[in-house]
Amino acid sequence: MDKHNLEERLINFAVLIVEIVETMPDTKSASHLAGQLLRSGTSPALNYGEAQSGESRRDFIHKLKIVLKELRESHICLKIINRTKLYKKEDKIIFAINECNELISIFVKSVETAQKNQQKELEVHKSKIVNPCS
Repeated sequence: MDKHNLEERLINFAVLIVEIVETMPDTKSASHLAGQLLRSGTSPALNYGEAQSGESRRDFIHKLKIVLKELRESHICLKIINRTKLYKKEDKIIFAINECNELISIFVKSVETAQKNQQKELEVHKSKIVNPCS
């Protein structure tokens, strides 16, 4: 997936989260979950932007893992909101849960790929140290 398309999906997911939070009821439990979801659901887009400017492959991987962590937190929070019926439009919650799940899958693969690439770079670097003429 193109990084710009992924960035757009994350931004759209953050907008969806804001829309969901803004329509939740004004109760103690809804306010608690809304605040939690607002933080974790908007964070992936922002952290992905930071990852694009990673200072190293290691930093890039670290930031991708933060994106993944926040998506997983959002997924659980959305499931709690869904099960407790703290929403106005069920279709938005279901869509958000599905989108979050898809984004999690994408980032699991992205982290795996980045880690494999990092390992390959380390192996190439080690071989150049051992065999400087090659």
